[in-house]
Amino acid sequence: MKGLSAPAAVHLETVDSFYAQPRPQRRLSPYYARLLAATYNLLISDADRVLEVGCGDGTLLARLRGRVRWGVDLSVTQIAAARGRHSGIEFRVGTAESLELDTDPFDVIVLSDVLNQVADVDRVLRQLHACSHAGTRVLINIHNTLWRPFLHLGRALGLARSVPDGSWLSRRDVANLCWLADWETFKSFGRIICPLPVPGVARGANRWLAPLATWPCLAIFLVARRVGLPRRAARRVSVVVPARNEAGNIRQVVARMPRLADETEIVFIEGHSQDDTWAEISALPDRHAHGSIVKLRQSGRGKANAVIEAFRQASGDILMILDADLTVPPEDLPKFVDVLVSGKADFANGVRLVYPLDEQAMQWANLCANKAFGVLFSWLLGQSVKDTLCGTKALWRCDYLRLDANRSYFGDFDPFGDFDLLFGADKLNLRILDVPVRYQQRTYGQTNIHRWRHGVLLLRMVLFAARRLKFVQAAPSPVGGRTCRAPEPVPDERRGQR
Repeated sequence: MKGLSAPAAVHLETVDSFYAQPRPQRRLSPYYARLLAATYNLLISDADRVLEVGCGDGTLLARLRGRVRWGVDLSVTQIAAARGRHSGIEFRVGTAESLELDTDPFDVIVLSDVLNQVADVDRVLRQLHACSHAGTRVLINIHNTLWRPFLHLGRALGLARSVPDGSWLSRRDVANLCWLADWETFKSFGRIICPLPVPGVARGANRWLAPLATWPCLAIFLVARRVGLPRRAARRVSVVVPARNEAGNIRQVVARMPRLADETEIVFIEGHSQDDTWAEISALPDRHAHGSIVKLRQSGRGKANAVIEAFRQASGDILMILDADLTVPPEDLPKFVDVLVSGKADFANGVRLVYPLDEQAMQWANLCANKAFGVLFSWLLGQSVKDTLCGTKALWRCDYLRLDANRSYFGDFDPFGDFDLLFGADKLNLRILDVPVRYQQRTYGQTNIHRWRHGVLLLRMVLFAARRLKFVQAAPSPVGGRTCRAPEPVPDERRGQR
């Protein structure tokens, strides 16, 4: 093969010859495939265009969600079997090292138990750029090296599917190889402690124990995104300012707002204030030094509802939140825009716990709770999130539209909207990055937070989200190549960008 070394070419010929021979079905294989599919389907939506590289006979791909599904494998024999078994899926013969597909870019690319068998991992990962766009996610699973002797034993006993000799890549190996090929692995986790359908053991172990202890899990999953992409321009940035009993801060928000793009839109949304907040907002001009001012009155209750209503009215390419109490300085907002425009991350999350706090800015109990929630969220999301309740957050509008369409997955009882946005961003496999800010004491009014009542409510939401993100019951998946009926995809300006 052009560009491959002689040993790499020989390896591919050996793999091809191996899969050309008929192989008996193993007891472990179907159950393991169902467990893999259940995990992958938590990371894939019905609207996604999905490509599996090294799809074999299509057993896994047929169980995955997706509006469009393609499979590629080097074995003519395996692809022939896949076409015979599964309808509604496009299967192609080809090697991962020279991937050429005459179709639009894919939203999700799956590499399931395949990197250990390819001839040149770096080359394979670089080839994926040609069939991806700026928002593409590469989903990878590898075997935990701890399981190596057990898998050898399982294959000897006829329980597990036999495979040709290959590499044994660790999680760190894969992350390093991805980075070398301009892919960043930003999330990883373990799944599947019991790969055999043992009654009374497998279901409980895989659902409840695997999320708590990654080290004994058979399958290690990694999620990667493209890096090194050209900067994306944001012509307009919308800063949503929820305001309840904040009359003394409204004019300061406008006066201190920096230029964030060609047009900086400030969206005030007033929430049933007892003071003159709405009068202060109404008295503002329709434009400020850097853009327009939008004035809204909230129809529902709570900050989360205010943010949702304002985001749906905002017109910016980037959507941001700035609390009207000005405890986060408006002068820090350009940092959030830079994180998104530079491509460093997809979701910028403000963090108040890096720089020293003003003496009265945060009470001790609140500080402890914020740190505890940070630890919980870092485990839940598989990404580092140091401060979950900082009100300043930013994301691309196109991502928010998809998040909004999927909001019901986590319910609707977050009073502030911070958890709602973080959970939704993780469900979309967005890269979350902490942005430190200097948190200051408010100079007007009193906090609208009820510490204990809201704290209990947020803890309930964490427990609920844990069942939706970590302790997930394996859901039925499509089999036999039947394509899931998918809703029309939400417009996403990242799609198609190379």
